[in-house]
Amino acid sequence: MKKIRKGDNVIVLSGRDRGRKGAVLQVLDDETVLVEGVNRVKRHTRANPQRNVGGGIVEKEAPLHISKIAIFNPATQKGGRVGVKRLTDGKRVRFFKSNGEMLDA
Repeated sequence: MKKIRKGDNVIVLSGRDRGRKGAVLQVLDDETVLVEGVNRVKRHTRANPQRNVGGGIVEKEAPLHISKIAIFNPATQKGGRVGVKRLTDGKRVRFFKSNGEMLDA
């Protein structure tokens, strides 16, 4: 079970966007994620009249390594480590290791 999923609210731990919060837009592979409004880069694109695409500077999110983010814990107002445990009915849920609060209740 993945500890970080699409839609999770995360906080950036290191880098130029340290301390910024955002939602996970996409988990690209086991090591990288796209976070909304974080690690924005500018890409210079050439116009393509055949595809009806105009040229210019496009600003978009670049991937972040999963070690640079942590899931935001609203109870402690900080990033928290996440564990996985199995409930009595056999369902697996994620929980914060700091206070035991479940994410997938």
